[in-house]
Amino acid sequence: MNDYYGDLGVSRDASPEEIKRAYRRLARKLHPDVNPGQDAAEQFKKVSQAYEVLSDPEKRQSYDMGADPFAAGGGGPAGFGAGFSFSDVMDAFFGGAGAAGATGPRSRVQRGQDALLPLDIDLKVAVFGGAEDLTYDTAVVCQTCHGDGSRPGTGRRTCDVCKGAGQVQQVQRTFLGQVMTARACQACRGYGEVITDPCFDCSGEGRVRDRKTISIKVPAGVDTGTRIQLSGHGEVGPGGGPAGDLYVEIRVAKHPTFERRRDDLHCSVDLPMTAAALGTTLNLDTLDGPRDVAVKPGTQAGDVVTLAGLGVTHLRTSNRGDLMVHLNVRTPTKLDPEQEELLRQLAKARDEERPEPVFQRADKGLFGRLKDAWK
Repeated sequence: MNDYYGDLGVSRDASPEEIKRAYRRLARKLHPDVNPGQDAAEQFKKVSQAYEVLSDPEKRQSYDMGADPFAAGGGGPAGFGAGFSFSDVMDAFFGGAGAAGATGPRSRVQRGQDALLPLDIDLKVAVFGGAEDLTYDTAVVCQTCHGDGSRPGTGRRTCDVCKGAGQVQQVQRTFLGQVMTARACQACRGYGEVITDPCFDCSGEGRVRDRKTISIKVPAGVDTGTRIQLSGHGEVGPGGGPAGDLYVEIRVAKHPTFERRRDDLHCSVDLPMTAAALGTTLNLDTLDGPRDVAVKPGTQAGDVVTLAGLGVTHLRTSNRGDLMVHLNVRTPTKLDPEQEELLRQLAKARDEERPEPVFQRADKGLFGRLKDAWK
């Protein structure tokens, strides 16, 4: 078996980029237009075949496992003949892809892969929507050969082995008798044509890696995990084929003030003890701008003031949740003599100098707690 790694001068754990760079370096050195020698032409063929195998993940895996990377299927049970599998029999009798004459040469133009990328946004964009720029690396059409894969000024020739059919037929003897099967041509990989002079920039793929920036319209109401599908913004396919789709997964950053719970927003505000007792009006900076929050007299720690319609927009509708303001009553920890005397006078006036503890039942159920809340 050929030593494809040795032909390219790379290690067995070389990355796809290392393999591509090695091929380009050798192709420029050995190409017939640069080096007309017979030995260089043979070496160029070996290098091209090595790159064909190692640049294809499936062929490379097959080669690494010791199998023929150009074989269409694995070996079957002993006695069926080399390269024969039981699927050949099924294809021949039931019209599968392996049956003779069932397929012609396959197209080099194929649809590209879909891609999934994250997009970080802040809470305000999630609430109201907006436009965000996303920069990412992807496969685009090669501008040198425009997706053809051939070096400009050159062309392709019909495969000498399959005569352009993309497949070769063979007769095999099986326990069911003689069966004619059709295999993808190993010489042209089933394309029916051979690129004699691959494009230097894309190595015959018809596409190259490039950085791309697009503007994404983020709808109001998205949350972490929401995916936005952008058709045709994925990777361009081999041979300059149509691009796949891009899926953008939203990740909403944590806000310093507001916490999201479904379509409601929650925040906590510290309130002086005197303001809680007497009542007051707080000015709160919401995502919609400043809003007044009315605090009624006698407010207790843990009370909640609801600002209707200032929450998160419900996805795909114009309805919005609420903003829930949780009030924390702050007890002073340091008092001057005058403040302490005033509080003592207040405690005396309310007969709270030596208050009796009021215990809550620890085993009180849900309905009991609700009853107390209504009281």
